[in-house]
Amino acid sequence: MSTRRTFIKQTSAAGALSVLPFTHLFSNNQQTKTMTNPTHWADGSRLVVSVSMQFEAGGQPDNAESPFPQNMQKGYRDLPAATWYQYGYKEGIPRMLDNWDKLGIKVTSHMVGTAVLNHPELAKEIVRRGHEAAAHGMNWSSQYNLSYEEEKKFIKDGADAVKEVTGVMPIGYNANWLRRGENTLKILQELGFIYHIDDLSRDEPFVIQVNQKDFAVVPYTLRCNDILLIEGKNFSAGQFVEQVKMEFDQLYLESAQRRRQMSISFHDRIGGTPQMVKAAYDIIRYIQDHKGVSFQRKDAIAKMILQDKTAVRE
Repeated sequence: MSTRRTFIKQTSAAGALSVLPFTHLFSNNQQTKTMTNPTHWADGSRLVVSVSMQFEAGGQPDNAESPFPQNMQKGYRDLPAATWYQYGYKEGIPRMLDNWDKLGIKVTSHMVGTAVLNHPELAKEIVRRGHEAAAHGMNWSSQYNLSYEEEKKFIKDGADAVKEVTGVMPIGYNANWLRRGENTLKILQELGFIYHIDDLSRDEPFVIQVNQKDFAVVPYTLRCNDILLIEGKNFSAGQFVEQVKMEFDQLYLESAQRRRQMSISFHDRIGGTPQMVKAAYDIIRYIQDHKGVSFQRKDAIAKMILQDKTAVRE
């Protein structure tokens, strides 16, 4: 009888555990204790949305990857592909800037140094309209394979180009295709940056230690990114809208219990097309119809999380 009673107690306890939220099952684990953080952000938001507008066109190398077949013979320039990139600064960013104004939001623009130097008035206009000027390297070169000093110069040159043109020294960084190297974060900390975005591991910002100091990670996205979905997977604008809305719906649901951040990313020559600007408008209007959602520049998110004692720390 005692054995049967013990069994019933054990199975009852297991049944009770099965209906508890996932976070309660591992409440003794330090990594998962962070999942019970307050549901709202320090500014009172329920969920924060971060929009990226990458300023890269005009800084790309000759014959950079494009929608055209990659079958050019060596020694020749892909002239039609060059016009695809030109669209980014001639039409794309100006159209997106007007859209952000219409929607009343501010975004973060990660700027390639050479693109800024080649099109200074556009870079100035981005900042003039209240958007963040963040760094995206000096050009489209990889940096993960550079020596410490070479990489430091590469990052600094790009940031200095942004400062020279816009008057703003970037404090946030995005590596080419997110591929930072072993020394990148140390260099960023040394140069005065406070955050980077080359991380896909969470749906909320968090704090790490770099050079024994706090450094913020404001996660990026591939799931809600036009370069991956539109160019990479050939999504239609309508499919893009549906996917991003579904992402928001789930994160908004989770935000009742946990701190949540949603990221959406647009690139000048892709996100700046008429159909994609309309898609962005529809997405953001949909999100704005929900209570407790705020749109924040990434520098504001980083500063907020660095000052928040309840932030996830790794």
